[in-house]
Order: sequence, then structure tokens, then C-alpha cells
Amino acid sequence: VFLRSHMPTCYRNNSMSETYYVVDRANHHELVKAAYAHRGYTGPEAEAAARFCDMASTHGIRTHNAIKALHLDHLFGSGSGGCIPGADIEKRPSRFAASEIWDANHKLGQPVAFDAMQRCMELADEFGIGQVSVDNCFHYLWGGGYVMDAASKGYIAYTNCTSALAEVVPFGGTYPTLGTNPHSWAFPTTDIIGFPLVIDWATSAVAMGRVQQFKREGQLLPEGAAVDENGVPTRDPDRAVSLLPFGAHKGYGLMLINELVAAFIGGSTPTLRGRPVPEGEKSSANFYFQVIHPDALNAGLFAQGRTQAENLKVVMDDILGHGNENSLWPGQIEAEAARQSGAAGGLLFTAAELQSFGELADECGYPEWDVSSLETYAV
Repeated sequence: VFLRSHMPTCYRNNSMSETYYVVDRANHHELVKAAYAHRGYTGPEAEAAARFCDMASTHGIRTHNAIKALHLDHLFGSGSGGCIPGADIEKRPSRFAASEIWDANHKLGQPVAFDAMQRCMELADEFGIGQVSVDNCFHYLWGGGYVMDAASKGYIAYTNCTSALAEVVPFGGTYPTLGTNPHSWAFPTTDIIGFPLVIDWATSAVAMGRVQQFKREGQLLPEGAAVDENGVPTRDPDRAVSLLPFGAHKGYGLMLINELVAAFIGGSTPTLRGRPVPEGEKSSANFYFQVIHPDALNAGLFAQGRTQAENLKVVMDDILGHGNENSLWPGQIEAEAARQSGAAGGLLFTAAELQSFGELADECGYPEWDVSSLETYAV
């Protein structure tokens, strides 16, 4: 069992229940597919959405699991016209061989993201680097999952997106004009540390999904995470209406990157996203994906005649040497969650989450899970 004492303080203080219910992966997959199909999504779209939610829950991403995904779809997606089931991706003209530009036409975000990252890998195989920019998107949720998948196949991968809603107050401001705007990097380090190194974070102090999670679990928010309707900081998740950047001006600068990249792609003003817009305006999000083949970076001039792979290991060993052995690699907590899920024999959910899944089952007419028959697993 992964000792909580080995986890950073922010994870220890924010951890939820320590005993989870174990749900069979196939049962979870089929319920999520059924929920998306009930809302009009095609078979391939529902399959991609379920694949994503399986991946998120396997790696302990409680803030972006199926509950969050379907909640967002209800608020901003198929429930409000922000996402169009069955939409087709249109590839726009590009004069650069390693760059593609897509119009998602408001298609569900998860299948778009899987396809875009796959295309980036194909371009990287041919050109050393590949990028896909996407306009008219609906949120793809946990970017770390897409780059993790690419890194597990041997690539360096990056993605960012603009969020479905402007809900973050800029540094020094009072009104939310920015999204939580995540950045996600992953590196192919499985041969060295047993898992891909994944640097993945929202640029707000917490994600709004974490606020919803704290509300479900009856927990207080960390200091400096959110403000109420008057712009006053609050730890009460029931009063939190807007978020704050992490790291003050530093997080603010990072979330600006997403907005400016989106502006170059075709995104409009952040405060229109997720809301009714005037004629001729846009309220959709944008995606950016990039994949680099490690060989494209190889100068071949490593010290001591090392290979690229040997050099990477030497560098990583040095970083967590010198008494730093108890530090964690980014992605280590997610890898441990996946190990725990494997040891438990299924996906791990809290009692509050099971209640939400029961509501989803009722919505789509799928048989509700019998909680009394589920095994529990202590973490």
C-alpha cells in the first residue's frame, strides 16, 4: 500500500475517503458507454468517452472521471448545444507538412483528442515533430491521459486547451475572465522509473472538478483556491463561484499561454465560452497537440560516450539523488493509483461517487450497481 506519508502535503491534506468500493472495469465501461449513447452520441464516440473515463479512474483522476465528464456534457455539451453528437472533423488547409489544422465542428472532445494525438505521433514518425491545432472544440477533460498514452509509446508529448468556461480571476483582478487552462507534458521514461513522467496541471489553484469533489465529500477547500460571488476568498465549496491562479502571477502567466494560443487558432473571447453569444461570435474551446520523436532531439554529443537513453537515466538519477530519494516524480501518484487499481481488481470509487453513478444509470436505463455486492479496498 502506498503510504500517505510519502505523498506531498497537498495530496495528504486533500485526500478523500481512504476506503473505496471496487467496481468491475467492464461494468464501468458499459455504463459510461450507455450514458453517452443515451444522449445521442455515436457508438465510436461513446466508446472513446468510456475509454477515456476508464483511463482517468484507473489513474485516480477523481476530478475528471465519468461523473465530471457527463456533468460537463449536461451543462455545456449535448444538453445545451455546445457539443454535437455525431459531428465530423474537417481538416483545414495547412501549408506545413508537419502541422495540421482541424475544425472539430463541436464534436465530443475525447474522440477528437485521441485522434489528434495519434495523428501527431504519425507526423512525428515522419518529420520528427508533429502538431495539430483544433478549433470549435468541446473540452477533452484530463489532458494528462492523452500525453501519458503517447509517452508510453515512446514519444515526448504536449497538449493544452482552453476550458469550457471562464471561471478564474486573473492575478490582481476580481472578475473571472480565464479558464482553468491546463498544460500537460509527458516523457517516455518507463524503462527508467517504470512509468511515463507526466507533468499535468490546471493553472488555477484547484480545478473546478476538485471543488465539486470537495462538496460531495464535505471537505473544505485549501486556502487561496477560490473566491465567492463578491470576489472574497473562501474555503467553503458551496460558496466558491470562481477560482484563483496557482502561484499568483506565475499561474496567471501560464493560463494566458492557452488563451493566446487559442486566439491564434481561432478562439474568441474567454468570457463568451459556455454562454449564449451574439450572432457571428464563438463560444467554443480550442485544443493544441504536439508530439516530438526523441530521435529528433538527439545531438549525439553525450558525455562519457553515453547513448540518449543512458544519458536520460543519468540525469534523472542525479535529480533525485543527493538525499532527494524521497521526492516524487510527476506522474508517480497516478502510476501508483493505477497499481492500486490493478491490485484491487477494478476501479476505485467513494460512496458519494457511487451515488452519482446510480443517478447516471437511472438516466439512461442501465442496471444500477448493487453496492452491497461490491468489495472494498483500503488505500
